[in-house]
Amino acid sequence: MLLKILIVVLMLAVIISLFSGLFFLIKDDGGRRRVVHLLAVRVGLSILLLVVILLALWQGGLDLNPTPYR
Repeated sequence: MLLKILIVVLMLAVIISLFSGLFFLIKDDGGRRRVVHLLAVRVGLSILLLVVILLALWQGGLDLNPTPYR
């Protein structure tokens, strides 16, 4: 259960970073590099999320849904 909570928290962090980048893209005049920084944070969080999901699948913490045709 803790693994699923971690995945949801990482997804929410990616979404928050996405909307923060949108906000600063609209608000900033172009002199600051906050949008680039938030893009780097979002990419890092997405990579971390992918690694957590792949490790959980590899170690058996998550199960893939079976197809209905089995």
